[in-house]
Amino acid sequence: MAKVLLVDDEQTLLQALTYNLKKEGYEVVSAADGIQAVATARSEQPDVIVLDLMLPGLSGLEVCRTIRSESTVPILMLTARSDEMDRVLGLELGADEYVIKPVGLRELLARIKAMLRRTQMAAPHFASPGPGPQEIVEAGPLKMNAASREAIWNGKELDLRPKEFDLLFYLAQNHGRVLTRASLLEGVWGYDYVGDARTVDVHIRWIREKLEREPSKPRYIQTLRGTGYKLAL
Repeated sequence: MAKVLLVDDEQTLLQALTYNLKKEGYEVVSAADGIQAVATARSEQPDVIVLDLMLPGLSGLEVCRTIRSESTVPILMLTARSDEMDRVLGLELGADEYVIKPVGLRELLARIKAMLRRTQMAAPHFASPGPGPQEIVEAGPLKMNAASREAIWNGKELDLRPKEFDLLFYLAQNHGRVLTRASLLEGVWGYDYVGDARTVDVHIRWIREKLEREPSKPRYIQTLRGTGYKLAL
């Protein structure tokens, strides 16, 4: 039974989500402020966290930053604010998805289920338009092991966040191929992921900062304007 941590000070939404998630067979724990959220995440070790941005005590961004420094648990950030900078900041702090309120209960449940499914999928099982799944992928100076979650670049281990590893592994599986943002969303985030393409762009930028000598003039992860990305090694 998967455990979901719901963090929101809006009691109506909290109760509705709790009821429906339990009805679907999930174990649910909740918190109504930022400080309680961090403490509950540490003590309960949830499988996924639904985190509101606007919280008393600590903000959702601070909660996300703290939890991400300690855990790779999937985090879905929920907010009534539609500012793009908030969305980018949430992703940069480690949120896996960013959902703007109001959101239908059915859609939110679908997103939670999708995130839980993705955590159960090892990187080599991702659907791929290229060759069959591999546990170890080598391309030029890059060597990646899906089982140990190790990525070696020019003989040195890369410090990658979980989703950065998944994305780079997928690109390496298909190195030399042009992959659209839609195919990357499908292959890395799951076929039913309903986030926007900005998620891909943000993660590509992070990876470039770790691979490229000049991230603003990328050599290894190339952008094909209007199409997508290609790993060229």
